[in-house]
Amino acid sequence: MFRSSMPRMVVLPALILVVVACTGAGQSASSSAASPSAASPSAASPGAGTVDVTLQEWAVVPATATAAAGDVTFNVTNTGPDDVHEFVVLRTDLDPGALPTAANGSVDESGDGIEVVDEIEDIPVGETRELSVPLEPGSYVLLCNIFDEAESEAHYQMGMRIGFTVTG
Repeated sequence: MFRSSMPRMVVLPALILVVVACTGAGQSASSSAASPSAASPSAASPGAGTVDVTLQEWAVVPATATAAAGDVTFNVTNTGPDDVHEFVVLRTDLDPGALPTAANGSVDESGDGIEVVDEIEDIPVGETRELSVPLEPGSYVLLCNIFDEAESEAHYQMGMRIGFTVTG
């Protein structure tokens, strides 16, 4: 009998811990079993969350102009109506309209005062793409940096740029 009762004694406390953790019960300071679970969400997800962004002729429109530092996921939708766009995240203290540019009017991504964090290239009209990046507190610019040779259009010069702030 001793062998058969031992597994029940181990399984029952483990089952209670699972139920407590899943239901959120027992999260008082006096419950040592719930203490690690209560601390886990803040330790596991220190970041900012999700920012929806719309790209359109000729604007970059985030749902919010700020996010908390940490992992930020941008859900980027190109609503067109006509052009393919891209989404670039730059870290810079420069004004969004005063970034260094190439001769064709696109942003010189290796220019002084800017750091390319990451980007999504060639987002077709009607599509949504996701970009997750770790962001530190500071100033950023979100932009489309496509230069369309056929139409001689630099999307940045057409107004596809906006400042974005990450707070500590």
